[in-house]
Amino acid sequence: MNASPDSTKSPLDAVIGRLSVLHQKRIDLGLERMHRLLERLGHPERKLPPVIHVAGTNGKGSTVAYLRATLEAAGLRVHAYTSPYLVRINECFRLGRVGGGVLVSDDELRAALEEVERVNAGEPATLFELKTAASFLLFAQNPADAVLLEVGLGGRLDSTNVVDAPAACVITPISMDHMDFLGDTLASIAAEKAAIIKRGVPVVCAEQRGEAMAVIEAEARRMRAPLLAANESWHVNVERGRLVYSDDRGLMDLAAPRLFGRHQFDNAGLAIATLRAVPTFKVNQAAFEAGIVGAEWPARMQRLTSGELLSWGPQGSEIWLDGGHNAEGGRVAAAALGDLEERVSRPLVVIAGMMANKDAQAFLANFAGLTRHIVAVPIPDTENAMPVDRLADAVRSLGMRVEIAPGIEAALRALSRLAYEVPPRILITGSLYLAGHVLGLNGTPPA
Repeated sequence: MNASPDSTKSPLDAVIGRLSVLHQKRIDLGLERMHRLLERLGHPERKLPPVIHVAGTNGKGSTVAYLRATLEAAGLRVHAYTSPYLVRINECFRLGRVGGGVLVSDDELRAALEEVERVNAGEPATLFELKTAASFLLFAQNPADAVLLEVGLGGRLDSTNVVDAPAACVITPISMDHMDFLGDTLASIAAEKAAIIKRGVPVVCAEQRGEAMAVIEAEARRMRAPLLAANESWHVNVERGRLVYSDDRGLMDLAAPRLFGRHQFDNAGLAIATLRAVPTFKVNQAAFEAGIVGAEWPARMQRLTSGELLSWGPQGSEIWLDGGHNAEGGRVAAAALGDLEERVSRPLVVIAGMMANKDAQAFLANFAGLTRHIVAVPIPDTENAMPVDRLADAVRSLGMRVEIAPGIEAALRALSRLAYEVPPRILITGSLYLAGHVLGLNGTPPA
């Protein structure tokens, strides 16, 4: 007898499949459905440990990684909700435990999603809303000392923006992205992000462009929220390769982050400033250093040092993976590559795949001074991926050489047939969806 299409799915995959069809739109910003769900669940969002709510365009995930690693180094149990996932949906939900958090198990996540499904009773809701409700349920059921909550999209109408009194609100660098949902000016996007600010709650803010900072300052004044802004209330510098953080409470000389790139010093500084703004958390310098050195966040200038891909590319080459997908993400990745080039010079090849709603030209322009060799690839099994012909046209418009490959393996094997005097440095970039596909291919999914 032939198996039905659903019979090969795991119980977790089956419930996710059911929930995915409850709303015809994948993204539909609004809080009415969330409030309805949470009321039917008994308001788990009101039963959480102190919450740190993180919004912004770039650096949210890395900042959450530093916050989590530092709090855990201080001996605290930390729940974390992040998005999107790279390989498995479980990555979005990390449960705090003594000695370090763990990704939620399939059975725990399935039970939470089934409870959300039961109370939702078939009414329209996006998968992200249902996932977020499940995260609140899981976090309320499991004891912990802190919750890290990453905004999915925007802030004002994001499903996470239902916690009335977080311990701190954090805003990472804001840039142009998701303009179809958030507006087509930096000020309008900043207004959406700044709407996570709550009355009287400290706001810790990364360095911003002037238009964005003006919006954040105005909202903080309106909500009478203390604003702790980079380069005003606190400072982070790189001195002799070390991270030097200072504020009105003093100075800390710390080891460099393990995560690569100058921007990671800024993300780490933002995390330090946040934890120093919340007196509930007792964190000493040793815990700050352990957190900064120990934080891991896959697909953010991640060097692949093991796995299948190394056997496909040119022998001796470096392979880096970065999920950047907007102009600012491209800028920081290019800056990191520039630092690498200064240390050890290698020819650079960029393998890129992007989503159809992204500005490929603005993203790839950052690499024009570093390489003239771009390989465009599709993102398999992903709705609304950019056709490779369109991506290739964006590369050509920048005056750069482009080739098209049917996939990552084909691209790397084609490069291995070229004659390089020095093995190249290869960056795979353009989308977190592509990054997740690569980590799956490589056999190194996030743990």
